[in-house]
Order: sequence, then structure tokens, then C-alpha cells
Amino acid sequence: MICPVVVSVECEEDYVLSVAFESGEKGLLDMRPYLDFGIFGKIRDPKVFGSVRVSFDTIGWETGADLDPEFVYEKCRITQRK
Repeated sequence: MICPVVVSVECEEDYVLSVAFESGEKGLLDMRPYLDFGIFGKIRDPKVFGSVRVSFDTIGWETGADLDPEFVYEKCRITQRK
């Protein structure tokens, strides 16, 4: 599998991210299960969570938290295929 590349990310309600990939696919990533682990506790604040951005080929926050692009793709519930 070619490593997925994130091209856009937007916050939805309740710690869910809408993610678009270079392949044309789009999906929803529920971050709630990860908010109690390490650095991800820092993004529990809704204002901080809302600072999510594309960072290189994945997503990240101003706190230094980021996710592996393969993890993002694997955990996304794909809503639109290529």
C-alpha cells in the first residue's frame, strides 16, 4: 500500500475530524478513544482541538501532537471513495 497523504482536515462535532486524502477519498476520524493517551490529552480542550491542521502529509496540532498518516487512514471511516 502506498502511504496515504492527507490534503485537508476539518473539525466536526464531538472530537471528530473530517479528513481528505490525496487519493480522492474522504473519511471521518473519531479522536475520542485517543484523548486519554499521552500528548493527546492536551487536545481535549475544544479550542486546542480546533487548531488541527495538515502537517506535511498528515495531521497535527500546535501542541506537538500528530498522527502517522497510515494510522489516520486506517482509523478513518471512509465516506467517499475515489
